[in-house]
Amino acid sequence: MSTFEHLLRERLQHALSWEAELDEQIGTLGGIRDANNDDEHDPDGVPVSAEWSRLAGLLQEIREQQTEIRAALARLERGEYGVCTRCREPIAEARLEVRPMAELCVSCAS
Repeated sequence: MSTFEHLLRERLQHALSWEAELDEQIGTLGGIRDANNDDEHDPDGVPVSAEWSRLAGLLQEIREQQTEIRAALARLERGEYGVCTRCREPIAEARLEVRPMAELCVSCAS
């Protein structure tokens, strides 16, 4: 297994764990909301709706990241990993180390 494949699989595993944790937290909030807990008027707390919105945004972000990671793994399997999808030039290794799911080289990403 290449270094980048290992890094991508590690990130995917982390993203899947994070997704499960966020799902659980959102489920807990749903139970609070169903209990008619009127925290919308609690001056000391964060409203359930605000927390739900924050968690839903994080969940969407982590799912998008999973899609990017899976696409990078598919490029790796096809032998196209590390090649810019726009100009077909190699993507700098330093860029891939920072953003292993990058599909564009620095020039095309700018």
